[in-house]
Amino acid sequence: MSTGLHDSILAELAQLAPAHGVLDAHTHLGADEDGRSLASDTLLTALEEVGSTARAVVFPFHDPERHPAYRVPNDRVLEWSRVSDGRLIPYCRLDPEEDPVAEAERCLANGARGIKLHPRAQGFEFAHAAAPAIFGVARDAHVPILIHAGRGMRSMAALVDLAWQFPEVPLVLAHAGIADQGVFATGFAGHPCALYDTSCFGPQDVVELFARVPAERIVFASDIPYGRPVGALFLAMRAAAYAGLDAEDRALVAGGTMAAVLDGAGPPVAQRPRLARVRPASGSLIRVAGYLLMGFGAVISSPPPAPARALPWIALARAVCRDPDPGAVRCALERIDDLLVAAERLITAGGEDELLAIRQVHAAATIAATEPLPP
Repeated sequence: MSTGLHDSILAELAQLAPAHGVLDAHTHLGADEDGRSLASDTLLTALEEVGSTARAVVFPFHDPERHPAYRVPNDRVLEWSRVSDGRLIPYCRLDPEEDPVAEAERCLANGARGIKLHPRAQGFEFAHAAAPAIFGVARDAHVPILIHAGRGMRSMAALVDLAWQFPEVPLVLAHAGIADQGVFATGFAGHPCALYDTSCFGPQDVVELFARVPAERIVFASDIPYGRPVGALFLAMRAAAYAGLDAEDRALVAGGTMAAVLDGAGPPVAQRPRLARVRPASGSLIRVAGYLLMGFGAVISSPPPAPARALPWIALARAVCRDPDPGAVRCALERIDDLLVAAERLITAGGEDELLAIRQVHAAATIAATEPLPP
């Protein structure tokens, strides 16, 4: 199966990512009422793209059969995990309105190793009366809670207050915490185990995460099927390298930190954030990244995805790349242009490969957002 990524991207990823120990901290299984679905064998195939030993945390979608209490989809995930030879690590998904404590205790007794909460899909806030009880179950079972902290949320300041009441509970804020990244970074400063996953379309959001929180609190995640492990790992590793992380520290981001949390050891000791909040920038690369992300957004703005919508934005990005006086970013612009030429050809040809082209567009945006500048 094609990854949809240029050979140069895959070669760079092989240099940046560890050969073993990759663990995707955020994946779905089953079916969602939005029409998306993912089978366990498809997930395992996608994980093969980032390593033969790669593992993933798995939990149910917002499943049409979720009532009562997500019992049916939780049981499916537990079974798929049981037959995965340890590659899939199950979490149970809870609805605070439907006896969440009993469902959590039932699933944990049957092999679940974490809890997933989605306040946007379930329509609740962390002032909900059931929230402390859910955290209490996680504390007593020594398991993490993964929480949607991406688009569609209002302020999540109440979560900060709640999590500090249960500092023993490992908390994973999904989607780089973009729902309230600044509030989280400030509110959780010094928290012993507040983590952030990198499942985020915007490379700049992941880069900024490395400037706001310790690298030891950042874990790789793809959000498949909304993302894909190979492209998401490329983004996480490029951002980590841009932040100055060496191979050992990048291995923690790629899976070591999440594995330690799941094993009950807790995350590594946190250092200060590695990346300065104010950094030198290339105007050309900023323009390229902006155009490509607008193109990416146009493709996915309404179902089904329409890759041709990206072509005008790719053309604008390529116009930046042909600047006769590119300065210090000449090599980066040439590399990005090569990727965009290949993406244009795939989109114009149509067929199954046109969707793969969008992965190259996103990889090009990642390069533009994470290219180190000479001193």
